[in-house]
Amino acid sequence: IAERPRPHRPAPADVRLSGFGVRHAGGGGIRGVDLHLPAGSFTVVCGTVGGGKTTLLRGLLGLAGPAEGTVRWDGAVVDDLAAHMVPPNCAYVPQAPRLFSATLRQNLLLGRAAAPGEVGSALHTAAFDADVAAMTDGLETVIGPRGVRLSGGQLQRAAAARALVADAALLVLDDLSSALDAATEQRLWSRLLAPRPGAGSPPTVLVVSHRAAALAHADQVVVVEDGRVRAIGTLAALRADGIDPLGRAAAG
Repeated sequence: IAERPRPHRPAPADVRLSGFGVRHAGGGGIRGVDLHLPAGSFTVVCGTVGGGKTTLLRGLLGLAGPAEGTVRWDGAVVDDLAAHMVPPNCAYVPQAPRLFSATLRQNLLLGRAAAPGEVGSALHTAAFDADVAAMTDGLETVIGPRGVRLSGGQLQRAAAARALVADAALLVLDDLSSALDAATEQRLWSRLLAPRPGAGSPPTVLVVSHRAAALAHADQVVVVEDGRVRAIGTLAALRADGIDPLGRAAAG
């Protein structure tokens, strides 16, 4: 893989959706979303199976077909989401991340240049550093087609590390921690949201998760059901209003 120059990461993004929606040809989708992601914030989307959580994320990234409404990035309207929501603006980890039959290092960098210590920092933040250290070949481990030599949790954390190496202003993670045990997940969220020496401010983070650890760290929780946002607030505020995101949350 030919090495490409590393782009400069902009500051954490301030993203605002107004009347945003994506409609599927066969019906369904997401509609009428008004949502503000302040720069450097951590937002967790949860809700029922098939409620529109993944569609919301993919729609924001321009991956779910034509969108309605507007998306503003640091105050400016984004006309072409698919072209804009790529590194160094945005990095995305889908529900089923795909790795290639290459070394871990090649999978993480994808041809990008990396400053000294940058890969190690990404591995640490993704709570994957100890796993790699235990591998005989470390970062030069060949992981097989689709990463078959990794466990489900390792694959998720490798994909997270790859997104972190991209050093984007907005990080979008779809059900990233579903295969992680509670202790590993807690380390991942704590490290992800902590200031990183020499890396500037943490990115703005938008995740789909039904896990208590993610919800506990959230600056705001977005409850999505039946293609609409039903509630937005802190975990404490939602519970005070009789809404239990943990009770409603489910993957999908």
